[in-house]
This record gives sequence, C-alpha cells and structure tokens, in this order.
Amino acid sequence: MAAKRTVHYVCSECGHSEVKWAGRCPSCGTWNTMQEFRESNARAAAPSRIAPSRAAAARTAPVPHPAAQSLHELEAGEGLRFSTGHPEFDRVLGGGLIHGSTVLLGGEPGIGKSTLMLQTAALVDCRVLYVAGEESPRQIKNRADRLGLGDRQLRLSSETTLHELLDVLDAEQPELVVIDSIQTLWDEDTGSPPGAPTQLRRCAYAVSEWCRLHEATAVFIAHVTKEGTIAGPKILEHMVDAVLYFEQSEHELRFLRIPKNRFGTTDEIGLFSMGADGLTSVSDPTGLFFVQRSDPLPAGITTTPVYEGSRVLMVEIQALTVPAAGGSSRTYSDRIDPRRVSRIAAVLEKHLGLRFSDQDIYINVAGGIRISEVAVDLAIAVALYSARTGVPCPANTTCTGEVSLAGEVRPVIHLTKRLTAAKDLGITTCVGPAAARRGEQVDQSYQRVATLGQAIQMLLKK
Repeated sequence: MAAKRTVHYVCSECGHSEVKWAGRCPSCGTWNTMQEFRESNARAAAPSRIAPSRAAAARTAPVPHPAAQSLHELEAGEGLRFSTGHPEFDRVLGGGLIHGSTVLLGGEPGIGKSTLMLQTAALVDCRVLYVAGEESPRQIKNRADRLGLGDRQLRLSSETTLHELLDVLDAEQPELVVIDSIQTLWDEDTGSPPGAPTQLRRCAYAVSEWCRLHEATAVFIAHVTKEGTIAGPKILEHMVDAVLYFEQSEHELRFLRIPKNRFGTTDEIGLFSMGADGLTSVSDPTGLFFVQRSDPLPAGITTTPVYEGSRVLMVEIQALTVPAAGGSSRTYSDRIDPRRVSRIAAVLEKHLGLRFSDQDIYINVAGGIRISEVAVDLAIAVALYSARTGVPCPANTTCTGEVSLAGEVRPVIHLTKRLTAAKDLGITTCVGPAAARRGEQVDQSYQRVATLGQAIQMLLKK
C-alpha cells in the first residue's frame, strides 16, 4: 500500500507551516516565502530511531515515568567542559565545549568555518566524528595534510542521509560530532529537498537528541544568507545551546562572536589570524588595530579604547565628509551602526552649529572590527568634527564617552582598564566624561569634559 502524502506550505524564513498557501507569512510577515512540501505519513517514530535500545526495551518491559528532581540535588555542569585546543575559541564559549551540548557555527563562504572545526577536531582529546557533506574524505585528508594534522586520529564520514548517519553514530560512539554542513543532511522520509526548513528542523533535532542521550557534543556548520544571518528557519537557533558567527576583516583577521550562549557570557569575542598553517589564536590583541604614526594625524581620525568582553582594544575611527550629490545626504558605515552615526551628526549640528545635512558621511574602523558599544560616541563626534573642519586631532591622545542627545558626555564602564590600555601603547592624554562611575580611578593624564563642546574645544582648539 502506498504511503499517504500530505501537502503543506512552510515559510523559508521562519519555518512557519500552513495547510494553505499564502502570499505573506502569518508569522514573520515576509512576502513570497511560503513553499510547498509533500510529507509522507508512513514515517518511523523519531524517538525509536534516535534511541533504538530504549524503544526495544519498551516492548519487553514497562518503562517507568521519569520523576522530577530537586534543583539542589543536581550537579553543576562546569566540570563537563573540555578544551577545543584554541584559546580564543575556549574564551568565546566560556571555557570550552560541554558534553551533551549543541553548537551552531555560521559565516560567509570561505571564511574558515571548516578549517576551524577541522583543527578543533584534530586537537581535542576525545573521539571525534567529522561528517563532511560538502567535501569528500580525500579532500578533507588533503586539507589536514596542508595544515599539519594528517597524523591525528580523526574519523571521517561522508554520509548525508539521516538514518544512515544515526547508524554510523551508533557504531562509532563519538564524543564530538561535527556536521559540515547541516544544510546537506536530509531525511528520505520527508518530502522536501536538503536545506529546506522541514529537513533542517528534523535532522538537527535527531542529531541533537542522539548527542544528548549519549553525552556527546554536536557542532553544526551552517550556511548564511546575503544579509549575514544563518540560512533556514529561526527555530534552528532556538534548538541549539550556542550560536557562533565567524566574521572577517579586510585583512587576514577573523572574529568569532557568540550572540547566544546558554553556558556562559555573550560579551566575549575571539580573534584569529588566518595563515598557511590555518587559524591561529591572537592572544594579545590590545594594539592590533592601533597604528603608530610618526607624522601628525590627518584630519578626521581619532583613537578610542573599546571594551570587548574582558579585554580592551585600541581602535582607530576614520571619518570623511563630502558634499552630497543632489542635495540628499547619506551615511555610509558598515562597521558601526549608520543610525548612530546620523544621530551623532545631528547632535553636532544642533549644539555646535556645524552643518551635516548637506554632506555625505563616511565612517570606517581601521582593521575591520565591528563595534557596537556606546563608548565610541565621543570618538565618532570628534572624528566627524575634525573631518568637516579640516582640523586634525593632536597625537598621542584618545577619547571615550557616550554622547547624549542634549550634547552631554556620559560615563562609560571599565574606565580604569581603558586608561591602562591606552598608557601601555604610549598614549599620554585621554579625554572622557567628567563624572566617573563608582570605584573608577584616574590620574593626571585624564582630562574631564562635561559636554561635547568642551571635548571639541580641548581636542581641536575650537
């Protein structure tokens, strides 16, 4: 008897399912994303496939219902961590990977996701299964030899069918499973192509449940869209314990960010250098983005200490203003939110009388690092003023502070650490908010300003 197949429509953006087609997704509101899928009802039950031994025992003996546990009787899971072999990778994760957890790693094509996980698989001290759905085992072998990892004990599999992969997992019993990539894994009982929202949900759930039952760690490598977000339904990010994004600067630097982490902080950032031997952790990035100049600074350039996770990075903010073509001004900034740049330009125009409404504004961060903290507001304002007037900032001077809509310079966190990092790089003067937070200690090199006008007057003599 032929298996009965049902038709439903799934949104390619959020994974919402409907029995009828709609031009607009009722869940996320996007247009023309509802795709037709035909799914067979004659499927094996997922729990029995994921844990066959438990299902077989259920046919011969009654399974007791799980009892609730008291919170204080449970053991903490910090002792279950193991190192990835990369200090920066461990820093971002909060100390390393955790047994029984699932991690989702996304990034642009060719940025080094597979290289990072291949090095990690070769460096960890546990049984590893690397599932290569996009490359053949011979290609993986050639890359491992090029990276100097050819002599490591690493098990490879090119199986992309879900049921066959679960059989491989049962046979190998790995402690770390790397799926490269999750978009290539598919279930033949699901009437949709690999990479479809239904396939992603089903395959990620099955592998995650196997890893939780066997106290193994799973790392899913995922494709990204042109906007830089992980491709597929958003529910995939909700299913995993940690979500990692791999970013690239204009040079060989790579940045690893973690917007979701159930076992640690989301404030840390990992820095890697890509070379002939693969990815190498950058242990001391304090002065990595800081340029020492013997000549005076050009107009439109300022330096500022940026607090990322538990470290301070000295970065260079570059600004450029040119007359707007057609009378309509625009803001170009891909490393700092353009809306923040437009807001700071409006504050300068309102309180200092410097016109930006007829100017195109360009903002860049040297080194290509993306900055989101508010402590760079004062540096952006000074760089814009310097670029608009042509007056350069003095050498060996930095500034930090949040700028309010009223033109005030507000306090920032970790001021003492910022000043220490600036001194270590030879900076003699730091301009910042007059009001410091409790416990912050400053010395004579710190110049206090209460308003944006005072900061401009002190730095640019205007």
